[in-house]
Amino acid sequence: MSHRNRQPIALISLHADPAAEVVKQDVGGQNVYVRNVGEVLAKLGWQVDMFTRKANHNEPTIVQHSPDCRTIRLSAGPEKFIPKNDLLEYLPEFLEAFLKFQSKEGTNYPLVHTNYWLSGWVGLQLQELRNIQLIHTHHSLGIVKYQAAGYQPPIAETRLAIEKQVLEQANCVVATSPQEQEALRKLVSEIGEIQVISSGTDISNFRLLSKTEARLKLGFDQSENIVLYVGRFDRRKGVETLLQACGNCQAKSQGNFRLVITGGEDPHSESDREEEKIKLLAQELELTENILFTGRLDHDILPFYYAAADVCVVPSYYEPFGLVAIEAMACGTPVVASNVGGLKFTVIPEETGLLVPPHDIDAFSVAIDRILTDDVWARKMRKQASLRVRQNFSWAYVAGQLSDLYRCLLARSIMNEQLWHLHLPTRWSSNVPELEVSAVGSAKLGKVS
Repeated sequence: MSHRNRQPIALISLHADPAAEVVKQDVGGQNVYVRNVGEVLAKLGWQVDMFTRKANHNEPTIVQHSPDCRTIRLSAGPEKFIPKNDLLEYLPEFLEAFLKFQSKEGTNYPLVHTNYWLSGWVGLQLQELRNIQLIHTHHSLGIVKYQAAGYQPPIAETRLAIEKQVLEQANCVVATSPQEQEALRKLVSEIGEIQVISSGTDISNFRLLSKTEARLKLGFDQSENIVLYVGRFDRRKGVETLLQACGNCQAKSQGNFRLVITGGEDPHSESDREEEKIKLLAQELELTENILFTGRLDHDILPFYYAAADVCVVPSYYEPFGLVAIEAMACGTPVVASNVGGLKFTVIPEETGLLVPPHDIDAFSVAIDRILTDDVWARKMRKQASLRVRQNFSWAYVAGQLSDLYRCLLARSIMNEQLWHLHLPTRWSSNVPELEVSAVGSAKLGKVS
């Protein structure tokens, strides 16, 4: 229930549970974003309810994070893990559960912030039924993802239609970088309001640490050249490009070179065993002796790996924001990253790291060698990288900007409601059309009355 004098708001993250244990790396960026933003918004005076789908019948329905912030798990479909591309048919059920919860609690949410296109569909229905202020964050754009992957799954048509509709009909779409804003405008629609508010990281955990002490703690040689990769083993993450680049590095040929790979398979992935392919490639490139596979790491130890590294490489073919680059920079580690998506926003070339074309093995080799062989420059980058994150990517800074946006939208809707409706483009008052759902046979996603 909402506390007196606090405005209740709803954050919807249908497939990514904000209350999931975030210490493990296999919990994705969206869980972390929604949970951290929600907790800080509560500190800023909002009553925050974060809604997700219940994916485990043994887990509590409500998780109280603080007196004014909680996660509410709604039943929609079987209470077990379901791949996100198979969740479409359960969206009307989720919407119904949300409306029932709202009515039972007697809570009115005048503002709803949805995350990812599945939640976006729910938001569009709520906008129709309840006249809410709808804010949406994409986290990943279908059109960009499919272009990078070179193929479209059966769900693609539905996803692209909903992403376009959300952009055109939401009161505001929050892009996490100017590059995402540009992609939305060029590839999705020229209609709709967009504000750029970046994602963030926990700067109390990811912080400047002594490289010497970090290496002592982890048992690394002080004189080693250490290259770090953090993330899932996924074809789109470009780990194979990184291995080939390391095989070509001058630093590797001179000995005393170590590539540390932290992370692992997505536990729910249906793709080929990417880890096996990576280990086979390492053998072919005669890198096996130089590579340390750590597996997934808890977030309390991960900062020491960042701090111990000379350079962190993010070779992704597609990256909407690039949380790993931010975490590395927060720990003072220069980054070599692909010149794609949000990485073009987070990494400042020559100041906090280097950007190179994705897939370009030689360019990655040269960039890694440059940082490994120029100590003075690398030390300067350590300071600049850490400062950039502290100033621009703390959760307090991100949630503060979102809070200002919410207040602005609510004020606009209250103070200028009649005037606003007179000037509303017709697209904002149009009905949300039913969408054929090719992935689930004859099922249709219509409005829930």
